[in-house]
Amino acid sequence: MRTLTPAPELIIFDCDGVLVDSELLSCQSLADVLALSGIELGVEQALELFLGRSTKAVLQHYRDLGRELPDTFLADLKQKLRQTFASALQPIAGIATVLAELQLPFCVASSSDLDRVRFSLEMTGLAAYFGDRLYSAEMVVRGKPAPDLFLYAAEKMGVRPARALVIEDSVSGVQAAKAAGMTVWGFAGGSHYQGRDGRAILQSAGADRVFERMQDFGKDR
Repeated sequence: MRTLTPAPELIIFDCDGVLVDSELLSCQSLADVLALSGIELGVEQALELFLGRSTKAVLQHYRDLGRELPDTFLADLKQKLRQTFASALQPIAGIATVLAELQLPFCVASSSDLDRVRFSLEMTGLAAYFGDRLYSAEMVVRGKPAPDLFLYAAEKMGVRPARALVIEDSVSGVQAAKAAGMTVWGFAGGSHYQGRDGRAILQSAGADRVFERMQDFGKDR
């Protein structure tokens, strides 16, 4: 593994776009469900507004615009996501090999709700690597880009923030990790970065390193 200063004692993985290639599927599902309420949202716009953010952020965004989403919105979105993931969700290429070879403790810290994280990992055969080391935005007051979730995960794993390495695919996730005082590597290999300069986007957000293939995870750069 690449040498860091200080050396990491924990690796914290985001889920969507890092472990599973779900971001485009999620954004299309969100757009489809919002359309039921007469709200038009393109996939590109969804990526710009909500990549790496929680459903609470979606609700708050439209509340700030004076649009209260229906009481059924979260349930409708959950159902749509499950249907979509069940038919199309894939793990990020090479991630199973990375997880199998890691010698450090690792966990998940995701903006998605815990039920969705578990479902995603089970659907893609990754659940056994993590066990119950799953932390979600539901467990903290403020989601990404606030540092709360990463700090919570590090505390639960018994590691000081400065000794944690975060793997993230979103601007809000990178910002959250930096705010937590952690080293963060940006991963730009998900399908949502096809046609977008993920390297520049994540570097501008403050990522300490950006890589595009899981095969390069442990390579010195």
